[in-house]
Amino acid sequence: MPSRLRTPLILVALLACAGLARADADPSPRVRALIAQMTREEKLAVIRGAQEPEATFQGQAGWIAGVPRLGIPDLRLADGPPGVLVRHASTGMPATMAMAATFSRADAAANGAVIGRDARALGVDVILQPYINLDRDPAYERAYNTLGEDPLLTGELAAAFVKAAQAQGVMAQAKHFVAYDGGVDAVLGEQALHEVYLAPFKAVVDAGVASLMCAYSHVNGVYSCGNEGLLTHVLRDEFGFAGFVTSDWGAAHGAEFLARGMDMEQPGGGPDAFFALHDKPADAKGMSAEEVDALVKIMSVGVPEEQRFAPTAKAEDKTPPLADVSANLGRALARGSVGDADIDRAVARVLGQIERFGWLDHAPSHRVGPENVAADAAVVQRTAERAAVLLKNDGILPLRRAELPRVALIGPGAQQAFAIVTGAEQSYGRPERQTGALAALRAMSPGRGPRFAVADDMSGVAIPASSWHDLKRVGDGAAVAAIDFTRRAGRALPAGTSASWTGTLEVPAEGDYDLDLQLLGATGKLFVDGQPIGAMAWWGGHGEIVFANRDNVVPTLDGLDNLRRLVPLRAGPHEVRVEATADVSGAPVQVRLAWVTPAMKRETFDAAVAAARAAKTAVVFAWGRNRPAFGLPGEQDRLIEAVAAVNPNTVVVLNTSQAVALPWLAKVRAVLELWYTGDEGGRATARLLTGEVSPAGRLPFTWPQRLEDGAANDPAYPERQSVGVAGRTHYDEGVDIGYRWFDRMDRAPLFPFGHGLSYTRFDYADLAVAPAADGGADLAFTLRNAGARASDEVVQVYLGAPAQAPAGAAFAVRALAAFERVALRAGESRRVHLHIAAAQLRYWSVADHGWRPAPLERQVYVGASSRDLRLSGALAAAR
Repeated sequence: MPSRLRTPLILVALLACAGLARADADPSPRVRALIAQMTREEKLAVIRGAQEPEATFQGQAGWIAGVPRLGIPDLRLADGPPGVLVRHASTGMPATMAMAATFSRADAAANGAVIGRDARALGVDVILQPYINLDRDPAYERAYNTLGEDPLLTGELAAAFVKAAQAQGVMAQAKHFVAYDGGVDAVLGEQALHEVYLAPFKAVVDAGVASLMCAYSHVNGVYSCGNEGLLTHVLRDEFGFAGFVTSDWGAAHGAEFLARGMDMEQPGGGPDAFFALHDKPADAKGMSAEEVDALVKIMSVGVPEEQRFAPTAKAEDKTPPLADVSANLGRALARGSVGDADIDRAVARVLGQIERFGWLDHAPSHRVGPENVAADAAVVQRTAERAAVLLKNDGILPLRRAELPRVALIGPGAQQAFAIVTGAEQSYGRPERQTGALAALRAMSPGRGPRFAVADDMSGVAIPASSWHDLKRVGDGAAVAAIDFTRRAGRALPAGTSASWTGTLEVPAEGDYDLDLQLLGATGKLFVDGQPIGAMAWWGGHGEIVFANRDNVVPTLDGLDNLRRLVPLRAGPHEVRVEATADVSGAPVQVRLAWVTPAMKRETFDAAVAAARAAKTAVVFAWGRNRPAFGLPGEQDRLIEAVAAVNPNTVVVLNTSQAVALPWLAKVRAVLELWYTGDEGGRATARLLTGEVSPAGRLPFTWPQRLEDGAANDPAYPERQSVGVAGRTHYDEGVDIGYRWFDRMDRAPLFPFGHGLSYTRFDYADLAVAPAADGGADLAFTLRNAGARASDEVVQVYLGAPAQAPAGAAFAVRALAAFERVALRAGESRRVHLHIAAAQLRYWSVADHGWRPAPLERQVYVGASSRDLRLSGALAAAR
């Protein structure tokens, strides 16, 4: 059992002996003067969330009221990643996992700059990103938000992102501190904590990040937001962090957290909130366990393709612990567990960052102005292209333009870019720009472009009048033929309209029907036979605006949000009720109830197989969002198998966030992973398929052959899963996260960490290793593009374990120590220089509770992935 970081006295003493200065240096004279003038309530207005007045509220996640009489500005905090989520449309960025797949600090910086610029244009001051928890458990549904499984890659990209975003005049808030993957309590050892899970946070602190968000969960039994050992002794004393720590929304589980290192509580609100820093009356009602469970279940409902599978975890496994509503700040002050000095310290940390960003002299603008859509689009497309990972290619890619008329594109992702895929905390993008590869490829071959078959119709058709009886509007009883009040039908309702309809739906045959409630300008609910089937925009936390791709993986073809539910229905009559409530967008209200019948599903599937049979090449677009874990939802595997059976030249394009099982891999000729592409994904996909750009992205995680091959999903050790056992997740693999575990177990992955092919090949030669002035090592080798196409190569350096490891210390078999993305023309050679930082040549000693130099008798490997190692040399030879 690892020791717990509960403020151990020995650690405090060791830090003092090591001469580590407290990061809480005296506040500036200006900040001290402001605090001296503030009342307690004014101080709390700087460190406790509140609700922004409706007249100015932009639908952002949080707000700090500030103190206007002293010139302390209010602050808006907006969700991500990626992008900026407010009431207004903003750029849809590629998923952060895609950004990680670029293995490029420059691309991370470019994404950070776009998001920073957009935040300023949207009147946002603090962006709640980057998300720098590690992708430890492939079954974790929010893995698409991470930067992969490696701490060095995550830290380097996150640092570049933070610097670029903050250069635009906004604060970045990295999250979630620390060891968070959706579980309740992470149980892990001291060495793994420091070397693996804290490492990305150290990187962003060194990059000057303004703020960190502490997690809902515990670390070794102690709440992250109230963990003095982590928030004070590690974050402040060891890392030198001078910014402020904000609770995740609802993670302030006690007023004493303020004395232990948490500085700001979010989201604030009234006495009925379910967190505990507020001065609540004794009889205040918190959120009950049943209410939280219902909330989680609503959040977990999937679209029809996903509803066929059991959820990866029970709702109660994901339920955050409830707060003690009696533990309010007033009582804590009275009993002395929190003092005014604690409040002042937290206020000073927030004001220190406000002063650093110049906002005490010039308050940040909260005027919503135009975004630079064209400039943003260029970065989005470039990132999507550079993130693409070519997993397999038997010589079929790239496609030749002359052959496009003989190509069949299959799947909804061909027609509409899988830009966002999951409605959560990210920007929903600009649906008008989210065209698919079909349009882009047809533009490359005017008049005779590729054929298309949808295979899985996600828009459906309006339920026809012939299927309704006694359909009428509630209230005035006006009869209607069908629920199709849309612009396409010429019947959109005026802005601000709220209405309900009831009627009897005559179902022609028993089966599983997709019922699709499609709206824009309004939220909606659907009931069948008195039972709630689904509620659109169930949470109004972002301004109660309905975005077109909020509730489905793509909008409808005419740009509506689409609440799709799989409903088993018997033949005969069913009572249906549709409710629409106008949102605050001011847009015309569009409402449609559509369906996809079992017969329609069979027809579209068979038509797709027929299109593949008639084509020379079939390109199947498949998607997934980890529901089910490690699998493609719906009938997509069956579709790929059927297409491959009739066409030997089958290519699969994946839009997923994590690894998925590929049971048909040997039957297809190429697989291209494109992640969630952002607004410009269709154009990027077309350029990649036709060779206008060579794919050169690399996997930021290990792609296992089976989910259970990884440490976190071995069925013999259920306590290792992110949901854990009895609320505790044991990180028993220690420092061997991801590919390190596969190396330790000598287990072959399907595709290794760092894997990715291109449309050319590269040769490596002549490695030289030399000592560096900083105590690290410098490497140089020759890289040659030995093919006929220009492309990038991601070169990776791995550090082997010492020949003789110190007692009690763990070392990975190999660990990423450096990387660089290098662009070479066909036939070009270049001497590539890489640096292993001195910090990579040390380890955390559990015995000494500190960093110690590691033995230098170890190997250095250079290659194209964690398993494709082309060169090696001795590190000790550099000394």
